[in-house]
Amino acid sequence: MAEDRDEKDASSSQGVSRRGFLTTLGTGAVAAAAAATAVGTAAATPAVLSEAAQMVSVTLTINGRRQRLMVEPRWSLLFVIREQLGLTGTKVCCERGECGSCTVLIDGKPRYACMTLAVEAEGVEITTLEGLMKGEDLGPVQQAFAEEDAFQCAYCTPGHIMAVEGLLRANPNPTLDEIRHGVSGNLCRCGSYPLIFKAAQRAAELRKQRTT
Repeated sequence: MAEDRDEKDASSSQGVSRRGFLTTLGTGAVAAAAAATAVGTAAATPAVLSEAAQMVSVTLTINGRRQRLMVEPRWSLLFVIREQLGLTGTKVCCERGECGSCTVLIDGKPRYACMTLAVEAEGVEITTLEGLMKGEDLGPVQQAFAEEDAFQCAYCTPGHIMAVEGLLRANPNPTLDEIRHGVSGNLCRCGSYPLIFKAAQRAAELRKQRTT
């Protein structure tokens, strides 16, 4: 009772009681949070609509087949290859051009798919790991990697295969130093580089055998 009288007296002399102040403050915070939520929701809706409206049509030539599809301008070639076309031989790893696991061939040259926009890839020939096979038969580079056990966890292997394929298309008979340079943009966290180099040399031999 004494406390109530004290607060009532304080309210009369100062205009508002401590309890009244805290109650008002709590109510204001709830109202502010609700308003912020409403504003955030309203702001998010136009962004979603804006992204949907930005879809564009592209025609990509992948492994000799023309693929016409709708993409967002921000989508990487890696995302489109895997998530839109289901070609999962191309691997997702760093997604910032550092490891080479997503390497594909563009007009015969190795290139990181994670650093290439899908809209940039119109009018070029794109080759993925799947495109090296003929039916169920492995390509010579794939066969060489299998023969030499040039992998451990094998997650980076598709990128290394594509890098070696690109190297051998440009230089069918590379030296060891040229092989090292050719795969220098691809990382192997298991450290299988000596076997990768041997596989590249073996692949060069297999390619010659298949062309004679």
